[in-house]
Amino acid sequence: MPKMKSNRGAAKRFSRTGGGGYKRKQSHMNHILTKKTPKRKRQLRSTLQIADSDVKAVRQMLPYS
Repeated sequence: MPKMKSNRGAAKRFSRTGGGGYKRKQSHMNHILTKKTPKRKRQLRSTLQIADSDVKAVRQMLPYS
């Protein structure tokens, strides 16, 4: 049986954590930054874990991660 393919878009957006979850970057940090407050931009820099309801979908898109 051939190897399964990873969804390349998902592979660029999600990475595995040590505990088995997936981490992601936050959105809204690409453009129109002048109207956003420094506090908001600073908080958007951090990474988050994906929601429990999305884990199944991400796991299917990234079978080998």
